[in-house]
Amino acid sequence: MLSLGPIKTITMTPIIECVPNYSEGRDMAVIDAIVGAIKSVEGIKVLDVDPGEATNRTVVTFVGAPEPVLEAAFQGAKKAQELIDMRQHHGAHPRSGATDVLPLIPVAGITLEECAKLARGLAERLWKELGIPCYCYEAAAFTPERKNLAVCREGEYEALQKKMEDPAKKPDFGGTWNEVAAKAGATNVGARNFLVAVNFNLNTTSTRRAMAVAFDVREKGRKNPSGEGWIPGTLKGCKAIGWYIDEYGIAQVSMNITDIDTTPLHVAFEEVSRAAAARGLRVTGAEIVGLVPKKVLTEAGKFYLEKQQRSLGIAEEEIIKIAVKSMSLDDLKPFNPKEKVIEYLIADEKKGLVDMTLEGFIRETASESAAPGGGSISAAMGAAAAALATMVANLSAHKRGWDARWKEFSDVAEKGQALVDRLLALIDEDTAAFNRIMDVFSMPKGTPQEKAAREKAMEEATLYAASVPLETMETSLKALPLALEMAQKGNPASASDAGVAALAAVAGIKGARLNVRINCAGLQDKAPAKPLLARADEIVTEALALEEQVLEAVNKNIEL
Repeated sequence: MLSLGPIKTITMTPIIECVPNYSEGRDMAVIDAIVGAIKSVEGIKVLDVDPGEATNRTVVTFVGAPEPVLEAAFQGAKKAQELIDMRQHHGAHPRSGATDVLPLIPVAGITLEECAKLARGLAERLWKELGIPCYCYEAAAFTPERKNLAVCREGEYEALQKKMEDPAKKPDFGGTWNEVAAKAGATNVGARNFLVAVNFNLNTTSTRRAMAVAFDVREKGRKNPSGEGWIPGTLKGCKAIGWYIDEYGIAQVSMNITDIDTTPLHVAFEEVSRAAAARGLRVTGAEIVGLVPKKVLTEAGKFYLEKQQRSLGIAEEEIIKIAVKSMSLDDLKPFNPKEKVIEYLIADEKKGLVDMTLEGFIRETASESAAPGGGSISAAMGAAAAALATMVANLSAHKRGWDARWKEFSDVAEKGQALVDRLLALIDEDTAAFNRIMDVFSMPKGTPQEKAAREKAMEEATLYAASVPLETMETSLKALPLALEMAQKGNPASASDAGVAALAAVAGIKGARLNVRINCAGLQDKAPAKPLLARADEIVTEALALEEQVLEAVNKNIEL
């Protein structure tokens, strides 16, 4: 079934992501109880639950507004305190508490500094209400050295009693070793930017060899054999260790990338692969733990497409597929981007026109409802125009004998994809603008004040309804130079497609202009309408001139 567009994401301000790690990865009853405590808080969306048997650790990811996120984090820690006894815990991953780490991560509408303040408040509450000792790390740290989680967790759970007796090493909140601390351990509460947790699979069972590769690449590096200082590794913003995983029967380099802008995932993958090869090893794939921002995979996909000298102007889904295959993210188990990419998991569940099949969209248009109407169809024609120009660019980039020109066509295709994305969004935006006018009719008008408010709302809604098709015109106009370039320089076998792109763009522009005019006609105050109408006329004139040039170039290619 053909879908008309990309996944839409919700916009919530402010929004925080929380990624607690619990020291239980084997008993699903315990894991389910902890997750249930988190879900019991209204306003929370659990995005991912990732238990690990070998590490005996579960990573939970949830999002929401600050207040519910803090409450859910507290309730999860409370349930973990009830059900997990650290005196009985063993696993491959470093840990110090039942709720081992509890980071707050800014997603939208909130700063890292604000999250740090909230994290400190959460740590204080865990101590005061539950008696759980807490260290504050990264942006929430009270001292520079405790920005490093490894410093807070030094010696792990087994060293906690002794640390609590040392004034220099005791927790930021709590300092008495008692039954509560013995059972729950210490929780590390922090605030940080997005952290990508990834394991690189090696074709060896040697933990020692894996650790050597980890030392080669991690920022901290390894101790100098002379005993003086450290020899830094090659990757900034990366922490790594080597370990053996019974579950898979292989050794891995386990890495946390704390600065994905400085060291993107694909850069880390390439460098670990290089370091492994230098030691006679091979990276067979990578395993992402938890979730990642979408840009981590799209940047990787574009990196590998560029290495292959292939066009980057392809659909987002295909770019991500290249990333998955290039780094073998599905080496150990299937990798589903819709379950691993945070933007997809917080996608708006409300379905729009672009979520319909093509047949469903056409039949909905044909129904007796007033929307979708001409405005949405105009945007759809513009999207089709941009898509056709993009198609010709991609075919040209992949044409035999034109390998040296792949970047030229890739640049065109990337521009085209951006136009497609915006015009697809305008399909729904035009219908939403019409519905906004319809909503005004339900406003009360019993008093002079109500009538005035209604009239004002109608003017605003009508002006907005005129501005949306004008944007459709502006965006569709940008597709015509791409169609012209492809008609003149692209694959001659696809010349007719460039021509159809021009025809569709002009049809969309002319149709959208009618919608600009009819909505401007409905305005009581004509002053705001004048610049809109003037610009609409200019766009049509520009579009017709470009259409003529495109068709002239196309006809030269298809003369009999």
